[in-house]
Amino acid sequence: MRGDNHSCFWDTPKDFILLGISDRPWLELPVFAVLLVFYILAMLGNISIILVSQLDPQLHSPMYIFLSHLSFLDLCYTTTTVPQMLFNMGSSQKTISYGGCTVQYAIFHWLGCTECVVLAAMALDRYVAICEPLRYAIIMHRPLCQQLVAMAWLSGFGNSLVQVILTVQLPFCGRQVLNNFFCEVPAMIKLSCADTTANDATLAVLVAFFVLVPLALILLSYGFIARAVMRIQSSRGRHKAFGTCSSHLLVVSLFYLPAIYMYLQPPSSYSQEQGKFISLFYSIITPTLNPFIYTLRNKDVKGALRRLLARTGRLCGR
Repeated sequence: MRGDNHSCFWDTPKDFILLGISDRPWLELPVFAVLLVFYILAMLGNISIILVSQLDPQLHSPMYIFLSHLSFLDLCYTTTTVPQMLFNMGSSQKTISYGGCTVQYAIFHWLGCTECVVLAAMALDRYVAICEPLRYAIIMHRPLCQQLVAMAWLSGFGNSLVQVILTVQLPFCGRQVLNNFFCEVPAMIKLSCADTTANDATLAVLVAFFVLVPLALILLSYGFIARAVMRIQSSRGRHKAFGTCSSHLLVVSLFYLPAIYMYLQPPSSYSQEQGKFISLFYSIITPTLNPFIYTLRNKDVKGALRRLLARTGRLCGR
């Protein structure tokens, strides 16, 4: 038995074939074009949010510290996966090296877990802003925001490290075809030829912790926010208070619903065909929409963008 396992381990392929939609070649060109457009929009949108958050003094509040980190996460999300997808769709080679695959799912998992905590920190910020407005500057001071962001990045990294250590030990017995657009932990576990009970259980427990605990904190925060808003006498005041939270709630929904479907279902019911399109959604669609959601519904960000464009125009006109 040990000899068989040893043989299987060394049969780990040097490259993986990312199937994507190569079984539907007529779809490759349209999907390539859509991905390219969304990638450009994601880059422009998230870089703009980061720039205005850093350069405009009026956006140096805690909310925009978290928003700039969210945009940086989305920027990394798309850059980790989309260039490889575009390259594969534009060539006959649909491969990624074993090392490249490992780096890809490690970073992707790290970013996903970090984003869960950042979204929870943003909900805490909205709770304090609406429920404790007079103490907002005292509670949400800059060092606390930096500590929350650092905790998000470090906890996400720790979770990713555990998943990588467990996943790299899996034998694949020469299997190399991944029915996905990019390398992801559930797809790697599904591909393995060994007993993956420990991997499935660890993934379920850690992802449940990183998804459900922050989600519970977000829902609790918005429960208190809703109660506080309903006490506001003026309808204009209620509308303004809900308006400050609606963008975040929409971003939370776009992020959490696919993640819950993808990671919190039983391994036996995991469908690679459905999973790869869900992965495509939260790896490119969500990061592209996030900056536009915050820009279109936020007067401060729109004003900062106008000031940045005006300043750039003046510099170019000299």
